[in-house]
Formats: sequence, structure tokens, C-alpha cells
Amino acid sequence: MSNCFTQICSAALLAFSLMAASAQAAHAEGVKPAVSASGVIVTRSAYGTEETVERLKKDIAAKGITFFQEIDQAALAAKAGISLKPSILLIFGNPPLGTQFITANPQAGLDWPVRMLVYRDEAGAVWVAYTDFGWIAQRHGVTSRDAQFHMASEVAASIAASVSAR
Repeated sequence: MSNCFTQICSAALLAFSLMAASAQAAHAEGVKPAVSASGVIVTRSAYGTEETVERLKKDIAAKGITFFQEIDQAALAAKAGISLKPSILLIFGNPPLGTQFITANPQAGLDWPVRMLVYRDEAGAVWVAYTDFGWIAQRHGVTSRDAQFHMASEVAASIAASVSAR
């Protein structure tokens, strides 16, 4: 029982610190990301692909978020004989927060853990794309986790803002 209580307290403390950090970043930025009809938020990076990935991973770690995997999609394409501009998928999350989405609707597991894509376009610009958690909540009909979805959206925006072109 005390282990469960400790986990709940740890999750609450992490959630509070992430919310405070993201609120501070949002206040400093003064910008709310625009969400496309498909739920995708895209922001331009001020850095090249490799530096963008490293800075995102550093910000994820600094926030105490678990980093699961980096998938180099261009390398996978090259192995298949296909040419693809740099495209790297980062997968990360906070299990005490993210699994709350899945307990509300198991199909929400399709959208968790968080996936953030770093890619270079035809003009050479580097972009960061991720799915808005408000959109994910609507997609899965989850209405009982508003605070958690809002916090996840704020944290993802804060991470993306760590590399955004100003």
C-alpha cells in the first residue's frame, strides 16, 4: 500500500513540476500552437535535424520524462532502397500520466506513448510534428481526463518550443 501511495505522490509531483515548467515556457513564448484538422501540431526548428533531435532528447530528459526509442526512418527507407529526407521519430512518455489515458479508453494506447517527428522538408527547413492531446481525447471519446490531456499538451508544446525558430 505504501508503494502505491509513493507512486501516486511521485506521479503527482512530476505532473506538478511538468505543469509548472510548461506554464513558464508558455508564458515566455506567449504563443499557443495551432492544431490542424488532423490533430497535428507542427513547429519549425531553429536547428538542423541532428541538433534538433539532440536538443529535444535533452529537454525530455531534463523534464524527467522516459525516453523509449529513436527511429531513423530515412535509414530504414535507405535499407529498402528508397530515398527519404531526414525523418526521425522520437518516442517518449510519462507512464503515470500516459496510462491514465489508456485506463479511460484502451484504444488510446494507439496514441501513447508520445511520438514526436523531426523531419526536413524540400526547402531544407527542419520541422517538429506531434499529435495534440486534446485531439487525441476527442478521437477516443475520453471526457474524464481533461486535466491530464491538457497537461500532456502543455508538456509536448514545451518540448517542441525548446527547438522552435523564434
